[in-house]
Amino acid sequence: MRIAAALTIALLAACSGHAENAASSAPTGAASAATAARPFAMTEVTKFQAPWALAFLPDGRMLVTEKKGELLLVSADGKDHSVLAAIPVDSAGQGGLMDVVLHPKFAENHWVYISASQAGPGGKGVVLMRGKLVDDPNIRCIKAPCPTTRLEGLTTIFRATPFVEGNGHYSGRIAFSPDGYLFFTNGERQKFTPAQDPKATLGKVLRLNDDGTPAAGNPLAAKGFHPAIWSYGHRNLLGIAFDSAGNLWEDEMGPQGGDEVNLVRPGLDYGYPLASNGSHYDGRDIPDHRPGDGFEAPKVWWNPSISPSSLMAYSGKLWPEWKDDLFIGALSGTALIRVDTNGTSAAKGDQWDLEARIRGVREGPDGAIWVLEDGDTGGRLWKLTPAA
Repeated sequence: MRIAAALTIALLAACSGHAENAASSAPTGAASAATAARPFAMTEVTKFQAPWALAFLPDGRMLVTEKKGELLLVSADGKDHSVLAAIPVDSAGQGGLMDVVLHPKFAENHWVYISASQAGPGGKGVVLMRGKLVDDPNIRCIKAPCPTTRLEGLTTIFRATPFVEGNGHYSGRIAFSPDGYLFFTNGERQKFTPAQDPKATLGKVLRLNDDGTPAAGNPLAAKGFHPAIWSYGHRNLLGIAFDSAGNLWEDEMGPQGGDEVNLVRPGLDYGYPLASNGSHYDGRDIPDHRPGDGFEAPKVWWNPSISPSSLMAYSGKLWPEWKDDLFIGALSGTALIRVDTNGTSAAKGDQWDLEARIRGVREGPDGAIWVLEDGDTGGRLWKLTPAA
């Protein structure tokens, strides 16, 4: 498995070279020179406090997570916000309330999935939770306010292992595959070596059943790996999405440079920290990906960094020419980035400077692209539609 011997490589203590928590940062990255004119109109919808992700309910309302631990219910026009749930989180550093995703059969089961960083035995880690959204307009109460929508039975169904000290690289992105499995990302927590540790879930893409248990048939279980592991050798995985053909795409923050977009295949090693197109923060080199090294190379990479924060595979509803292309929010890159895909290949497309750190990107029910800004102040939600 190459793991034990190879990990004698000298590794530094991690640092947040991507300015993941900075209040502001100038655009960076090789693609910044190719910043394009915007082919879309931007409409400001509302503002939040340090938002992380959003999900659309079937009636157009939104669920929005905020770093401090609040799950918000937001009206379709963005005018009304209410706290649906206050969830205990450890929000130090890069921690907080993270992703929110509906079950693909939400109309039948009403399951909502949420990720968060929490403290526990051994330190801190990312957890996956599930609760049921109950919407009862006929509810009666004596004293206002009287919520008709509530989140019930929120339960932790998966914990990253092991919990470790530190406040970075939780990851925590969630996506459902076309065949109904739940994919969940665990960052390597700025510890480097867990990404290659077969027993740890850190630095991995995981495939789970919808109840949080490891799915049967995961490709590395028979080789002694943790039974949930789908792929390994990742760093800080902050975006994951399936395209219409069922291809699984992922983006992650590399070290000093080397941010990546990967096509995730079962059982493959994506190299970190043994291979990366970036470098250590003291300038020491990490061997670049190269043919025959035994690691899966990224399809697209950036050096200098853009700090990818999210990823969406687009349906093509409003922009047919972008069907299955990937859209990435960039933090230090302060941009919305399009990656052009063609089947299982990918190349850099457009980069639009939005002059703000972009934390989240989602497609709305009508094909509009919705963008969340990062930050304790500002935190605007934008709706993007085709330019007139």
